[in-house]
Amino acid sequence: MNEIEYNSLWLPYTQMQTANKPLKAAKTLGSRIILEDGKELVDGIASWWTACHGYNHPYIIQKAQKQLEIMPHIMFGGIVHQPALELSKRLCNILPGDLNKVFFSDSGSVSVEVALKIAVQFWINHNKKQKNKILSFFGGYHGDTFATMAICDPIEGMHSLFKNVITKQPVLPLPVPAHSKADFEKFLEKNHNNLAAIIIEPLVQGAGGMIFHTPETLQYLNKQCKRYDLLFILDEIFTGFGRTGSFFACDQADIIPDIITLSKALTGGTMALAATVTNDLIYNAFLSTQYEMALMHGPTFMGNPLGCACANASLDVFEQYSWRSNVEQIQFQLEKELAPCRNLPLVKNVRVLGAIGVVELYKLNDLEQLKQEFIKANVWIRPFRTIIYLTPAFTISPKDLSLLTHTIYNVLKHWQ
Repeated sequence: MNEIEYNSLWLPYTQMQTANKPLKAAKTLGSRIILEDGKELVDGIASWWTACHGYNHPYIIQKAQKQLEIMPHIMFGGIVHQPALELSKRLCNILPGDLNKVFFSDSGSVSVEVALKIAVQFWINHNKKQKNKILSFFGGYHGDTFATMAICDPIEGMHSLFKNVITKQPVLPLPVPAHSKADFEKFLEKNHNNLAAIIIEPLVQGAGGMIFHTPETLQYLNKQCKRYDLLFILDEIFTGFGRTGSFFACDQADIIPDIITLSKALTGGTMALAATVTNDLIYNAFLSTQYEMALMHGPTFMGNPLGCACANASLDVFEQYSWRSNVEQIQFQLEKELAPCRNLPLVKNVRVLGAIGVVELYKLNDLEQLKQEFIKANVWIRPFRTIIYLTPAFTISPKDLSLLTHTIYNVLKHWQ
């Protein structure tokens, strides 16, 4: 990558010395990315699953343009505005149970940082300073900032270089088999006095490997949190807003977390925005005449009016079409059309949940070349490690979805 046009860029998750030159997008539309040379790619991952309604949704654009003319941004310190007031109320109305206090931020990683900070300070404010550790699970991914790196998978994750710098946190196997629950409970029995919270991505551990677990697993973890007096944090940045078939993944387990984090599809793939939502019990622990007991956090673009307007518009759009039916149809099509991949020698596993389709390989020797093969076939699919996944827009056409699924099969069929 040595053309002068790209010399100023530093791309994410990329070895800049050896990487292929990035594609140059000119515009987007629906489930399509149109490149500068006119080539069209069917987007199989909806820009890291943010564009849940497809790109350039006219209603969201209309609301964004209106907000842009009125007030694109204003600081959130001591000043509020209608888009944030409306969005916070709407989120509390659609979230389960007693989640009714919204703290806005500007990215998923930061929303998790805020959740961790809230969990630890909750116990500090209750004079239990020893409860300062966060329990997470192998296969999990919660962000790239320093606190979130500590609760990601320490082996399969991307942050092993920082193991001697980040705060040591307990990371355990997910207690899925019955025999592992005994070990898990033994750990809690021994360490619960030092634990502030347990955090997990409900139903699907996303960027850590697209690993599925059941609603019963969430119910079990929720029960253990109550048993050992721990806060339960659900990271719904990937799974929230319909991706798993319910509006929030935790709905399928019929549980109410103490803290939930939201981002990604919150604005329908238009603006950076995130939220950390909790309940009165936790919120009230920060109320005091002592200033230092307040939550000392405040991203500059927190509660950004333009982002909040886009999020409100995206929630409107959810009400304007039968997205649940769309996700059901996507799931049916993914299950049917990815099934033949199970017969390929490279394929270890095929799994589908909602609008998530995963083809896991035994090994993958040339990840970059595989990405190029997909581009040649006019699709935008970004495998990682041994995982090929689809997280399309809920509005994708059956024809475009078939192009994605059939391309995966045809490429892997001839892959060495």
